[in-house]
Amino acid sequence: MNKRNFLVTGASLAAVALLNTACSTTGGASGDPAAQRAAIDAAVESALARLFQENSSAKELVASAKGVLVFPNFVSAGFIVGGASGTGAMRKGGKSTGHFRMTEASVGFLAGAQSQGVFILFMTQEALSRFEASRGWTAGVDGSITMINVGASASVSTQTAQQPIIGFILTNGGLMGNLSLNGSNISPLTFN
Repeated sequence: MNKRNFLVTGASLAAVALLNTACSTTGGASGDPAAQRAAIDAAVESALARLFQENSSAKELVASAKGVLVFPNFVSAGFIVGGASGTGAMRKGGKSTGHFRMTEASVGFLAGAQSQGVFILFMTQEALSRFEASRGWTAGVDGSITMINVGASASVSTQTAQQPIIGFILTNGGLMGNLSLNGSNISPLTFN
């Protein structure tokens, strides 16, 4: 194995190990399932408050959605080869109704680690029902997500608001080059 391949492989493995370590915790919550759910729900509330502060259109869309998946700390890490993972909750009527994990693998120009908030709004009952009937749902395969820019000057068009599934990505530190969730897998979270 030449030196370049060794360095790329080693850096990729280190990034994946970092991602695995970062995503195997629930923000300091104990091993108690109720405490883990409470920690996720508190992070979801905080992420929604930040989203609403960033963009007033988002608040209106969330209020009109049939269900909203919120992943407050979706962590991406890698060097050439990487992945991303995070836990979150489904919100209906302002309350959490289930907890989920979202994972994603990627290959391409990657370097470093980043955390971001991911919001997936199911605008129609049909889209929400298809998600809820699945045991594992893949973005871009089981449903297409129309992504919206969350910047302060972003506006949501009537056409965008009529899409069955809408997504927001809110960076927690730095810009994210890849704003697509296609290939991300979402599955129910089990607590031990």
